[in-house]
Amino acid sequence: MKQSKKISDGKVFDIGVLIISAVISVIILYPLIFIVSASFSSPEKVMSGEMWFFPVDFTLDAYKEVFKDRDIWNGYRNTIFYTIGGTFVNIILTTLAAYPLSRRDLPGRNIIMFIITFTMFFSGGMIPTYLVVQELGMVDTFWAMIIPNAIATYNLIVMRTYFQTSIPWELQEAAMIDGCSNWKMLWKVILPLSKPIMAVMLLFYAVGHWNAFFNALIYLRDDKLYPLQLILREILLVSQANITDEVSSEFGLDEKMMLGESIKYALIIVASIPVLVMYPFVQKHFVKGVMIGSIKG
Repeated sequence: MKQSKKISDGKVFDIGVLIISAVISVIILYPLIFIVSASFSSPEKVMSGEMWFFPVDFTLDAYKEVFKDRDIWNGYRNTIFYTIGGTFVNIILTTLAAYPLSRRDLPGRNIIMFIITFTMFFSGGMIPTYLVVQELGMVDTFWAMIIPNAIATYNLIVMRTYFQTSIPWELQEAAMIDGCSNWKMLWKVILPLSKPIMAVMLLFYAVGHWNAFFNALIYLRDDKLYPLQLILREILLVSQANITDEVSSEFGLDEKMMLGESIKYALIIVASIPVLVMYPFVQKHFVKGVMIGSIKG
């Protein structure tokens, strides 16, 4: 009797979890579905509230206007360049810093880690950082988007923890006894065993670069260097009136304003596609990587 009651309670609990999960999923997914549908719908139907889930009066006008804008393509090119170059620099420098700090035989590693961790909570501030970047001659250059954020302290700590907890120290000792140098050990032993954390770092850094706009807002003056997110920000928050004025003359004033609303939704989709495409390729490593540092049984 008690056992059947436990089974019944377990089923009720499972049903409750499924219901709560379904509600949360709907809350999360609906805004995304709405944006996608709105980008393909007639702007009149969107603004009147007639479109609430599926596209109404299917149209590609917003996407046509987006892809006709040269600034969008220029921003796309710059963002891809910043993301690939920046992520490469991030992974290289983070790995080169995390590996020696994970070694037990590194003198003063605790002091070094304290200094690095200190920077997570206390920094010079935005103005001193800008002055440093300016003195290094990186203002209004590609490097202003790469060097100031070359290593994220949190990611460095996560990678160091992975090297310490997931790669046995005895394995490294055995490699050293066999005459393996530090560089060879990193390349032949550590990196082949670190695919999960590399995938997580790749995703973290790449998404960070793809979504970055604040550094561009501070350091870049030449609009030819603007990343996609800064152009998107200007369209959505600053230059909406100017952008809609550039819409094809076949549209009237009201049509321009309505099409401007659809363009906002289309831009969100266009800016999000690369990240959505990249995520499935690293997802299988993501769960294992983000559990680094958890309690091990």
